[in-house]
This record gives sequence, C-alpha cells and structure tokens, in this order.
Amino acid sequence: MKGISNKEMKMISYLEMEGKRFFTRKDIKKFFKSENEMNVYIYNLKKKERIVRINKIKYCLIPIQAYKGWTEHPFIIADEIFNGKNYYIGGKAASHYWGLIDQIPTVVDLFSKKKQGSYGILGTKFKFRRIRKMKEFVKRKIKEHEFLIASRKVSKKWI
Repeated sequence: MKGISNKEMKMISYLEMEGKRFFTRKDIKKFFKSENEMNVYIYNLKKKERIVRINKIKYCLIPIQAYKGWTEHPFIIADEIFNGKNYYIGGKAASHYWGLIDQIPTVVDLFSKKKQGSYGILGTKFKFRRIRKMKEFVKRKIKEHEFLIASRKVSKKWI
C-alpha cells in the first residue's frame, strides 16, 4: 500500500488480525525499540489518517480496506472514550435509540461526572455534559460491543 512503511503495515496488520479496532500504546509496544520511535510512528500514522486518537491512552485504527473515509458507530466510540464506565448516552440520541423520536440527532450527548465540552471524532460530534448524579441507564450491545445508554423512562424527558 502506497505511503505506509513496512513497519506500519506490520503493526496495522497485527491489530486487524487480533480484531483490535481500538488499541493502546501497550498493544503495539513490541513493534518498536523505544518510546520515542513509537511516538514518531504514531504521529506519522495520525498524519496519514490511519489512526485517530480517542482519549488520552486509546487510538482507533482505520482499517486498511478503508480507502476514503471511515466511521464507527457513535455509541461504540462513546464507550471507548470513557473506557466503558462512568458515563451514559442521553439526550436525543437515546430518545432516537429507543424509538421515541424519528429524527436522527446530529450530536450525541454523553453524560458523566468528569468531562464537559464538545469533541468531534470520526465524523460524529459529541457533547459532554457534566452531571452530579448518574441517572438510570442500561447496558446494550451494537456489533458485539457494549455501551451504556439512558433508560427508556429517562429518555422520554428529551422528547
């Protein structure tokens, strides 16, 4: 593949073979001699748009077969941003998920005790809303990936 070095290709192939769409530095450490070398390769892969940073420690791999543009389900990205805990998806995204509204939301509202602000990743805009108390939420699955979403009862308030 043009523009990707042999070492980058080995690393990407390994991650794809292991089924690791989301990975940390620990997962790819064995491919590099030093932390500095790993930083250079991560920087280059981000520049080549082959990986995207999800949070402080996690990256999303853009598959080799994705030639132009790639996206992942927003609920999966949300779960990976928070490493699967201390958050839930709410707002119109939750209302749409439960079938309470037909309109597809342009922003996914994420409720947690820590983060606030807005963040765009892989074509999806996330709005972080800081709350004091976690409301009622449930675990659901999309593509064998679990995520946390406001319960149907709680989601009715956003109609």
